[in-house]
Amino acid sequence: MGTTSSALMMLFALFFIERLEFICSSTNSNVSCIASEREALMKFKGNLTDEANRLSTWVGEDCCTWKGVGCSNKTGHVVKLDLRNPNLDSYGPNFEMNKLRGQISPSLLDLNHLHYLDLSMNDMQISNSLGSLKSLRYLDLSGSIFDATIPHNLGNLSRLQYLNLSNNYLSGPILDTLGRLTSLTVLDLSYDTFNDSMLYSLCNLSNLIHIDLSFNRYGGAMPHCLGNLASLSILRLNSNYLQGPIPSEMGNMTQLKDLDLSQNQFEGPIPSEMGNMTQLTELDLSSNAFACEIPNSMRNLCNLRVLDLSYNMFTGKLSTSIGSPFGCIHNSLEDLLLSSNKLSGGLPNHLGEFKKIERLIISRNSFYGPLPSSLGRLSYLRELDTRDNQLNGSIPISLGQLSKLEYLDLSNNSFVGTVFELHFAKLKSLNELYLHSNSLVLNVTSQWVPPFQLQVIRLASVKVGPQFPQWLETQKNVTVLDMSNASISVVIPDWFESIYCGIVALDLSNNQIKGKLPICQKCKYRSSAIDRWLYLSSNRFEGPLTPLPSDVYLLDLSNNQLTGVIPVSLCKVKNIAYIKFSNNQLSGRIPPCLWQLDHLFVLDLTNNSLYGEIPSSLGSLQFLNSLHLRKNRFHGKLPLSLQNLTFLFTIDLGENVFADNITSWIGYNLTNLRFLNLQSNNFYGDIPP
Repeated sequence: MGTTSSALMMLFALFFIERLEFICSSTNSNVSCIASEREALMKFKGNLTDEANRLSTWVGEDCCTWKGVGCSNKTGHVVKLDLRNPNLDSYGPNFEMNKLRGQISPSLLDLNHLHYLDLSMNDMQISNSLGSLKSLRYLDLSGSIFDATIPHNLGNLSRLQYLNLSNNYLSGPILDTLGRLTSLTVLDLSYDTFNDSMLYSLCNLSNLIHIDLSFNRYGGAMPHCLGNLASLSILRLNSNYLQGPIPSEMGNMTQLKDLDLSQNQFEGPIPSEMGNMTQLTELDLSSNAFACEIPNSMRNLCNLRVLDLSYNMFTGKLSTSIGSPFGCIHNSLEDLLLSSNKLSGGLPNHLGEFKKIERLIISRNSFYGPLPSSLGRLSYLRELDTRDNQLNGSIPISLGQLSKLEYLDLSNNSFVGTVFELHFAKLKSLNELYLHSNSLVLNVTSQWVPPFQLQVIRLASVKVGPQFPQWLETQKNVTVLDMSNASISVVIPDWFESIYCGIVALDLSNNQIKGKLPICQKCKYRSSAIDRWLYLSSNRFEGPLTPLPSDVYLLDLSNNQLTGVIPVSLCKVKNIAYIKFSNNQLSGRIPPCLWQLDHLFVLDLTNNSLYGEIPSSLGSLQFLNSLHLRKNRFHGKLPLSLQNLTFLFTIDLGENVFADNITSWIGYNLTNLRFLNLQSNNFYGDIPP
């Protein structure tokens, strides 16, 4: 919804700019600037710090030629001052440098013909003097980080039509101030910290076209009198603490196009009168506490493009609410977002009539029955998400006709049957595929070349094997690959290394994969902030540990048949936090260099043939939370350095041949310890209190 609202607000701004009768360049100006106003501007400049030298053109006699200054073509009076930060990217390197900083000089009051003032995205202290600029029609102070309350006399600006005070630290009472701005058409107080009850004084501002009060702390009920704002086109109250029902008077806002009430605490039934808001193009009621049926009147919103009802407790069936053949919503709707509700019943076949729909998100409900084959007629569909429902039956082959589909998630349902090549026939745009946690069989030929290039592939518990899928060799952009519990029982082919290097999350666990671990000798360290996760547990991998990519964060090789020693090359994987080698046949000693893994959180070497003493260097692993060495052949004494591991939650040393006194520092120093296993060793002496 933000993109459309921002575009509309920009149109409003341009509207006001065009109505102002001034010229911004001297080439078209017939008069020079007035001396007293030039002097006022120089005093204004003198109060500011200008690191980027943005006001370098403010020299000479004709202030109408100065950058950011606009003068009337008829009188020469300064009517416009536009000093907004030219670098609007607050994360960009030049944003801070381009800020004008300082106190606004009272000399600004000498510009008593000023119509337009934009000081946005600077760092200024705004004074009460602004309330004396009686000619102002346009005022933008967004992102200026000024005093914590609105200047009390701002309500004196009776000609003001555009007011933007967003992205500041504003709070406190604002009712009286705003209620006097009767010419106001655009009001933006978003991203502030106002915490009053809802603004009843807004009801008097009959000229308002755009209201944005989002991301504040407004509470209480929505005023019924807001329905009097018959000219309103945009109303954004999202991300506040509003509660209670939506007033039925909202149905009087017949010009409203964009309504966002998301992320509040609204409840109760949706008034049927909202069906009168026939100009609505975007309606967002997500993340509230609605626990009712979707009213039938919704189907009369013939211009609605976006309907977001997700993250509520809506009940009932789609067949009796959305898109009935007797309505017209199916002619316009592009986004239907219903995830995380309590909707039930079967999916109606008339979903295929939503010819313009691009996003159909119905995840996390209680829908059951088959997917309608009519979905294959949704030629504009880009996202289809049905995950976490109770849908069953086979997947219709008609889905393979969705040539614009980019995201397909059918996971965590009860689908059965076989998925063939025809299911993907025309899916040339597909980027993410989620079929996991169903009872499906993927049956494609070894010669199949998919029409897509996937980044995310999740096929857990889908029968893919016994062969390793040959079609994966054609996928060059894979970053997530989950084929756990996929009935694969062969050696991983050599070509897999070519895509292995790019995968940041790989899960091949719970198969019967044979041979050596996949290698990554040619993988270069990625500069991406995303670390690599490798789940290869519960297979039949054998042989020594192969070299690892240097950016591994999580490594699970448990429940295999790996042999050999733990290589010292593991110590070069600097960011690794989770190492699980349990239930293998590893031998040798723990490499002392493991102390270099200063992010290590879990070390699990349970049930191997490791021996020797615990290296004292492990006491440098300050973030270690779990240490599992059970069922090996470790001996000797516990190094005193382990008392430094104050974050330890678990120590499991059982079934080894340690011979040591049970030292008191375990109880005194390891204050976070919750699980301690020393059984089946040669510990002796008294148990410390």
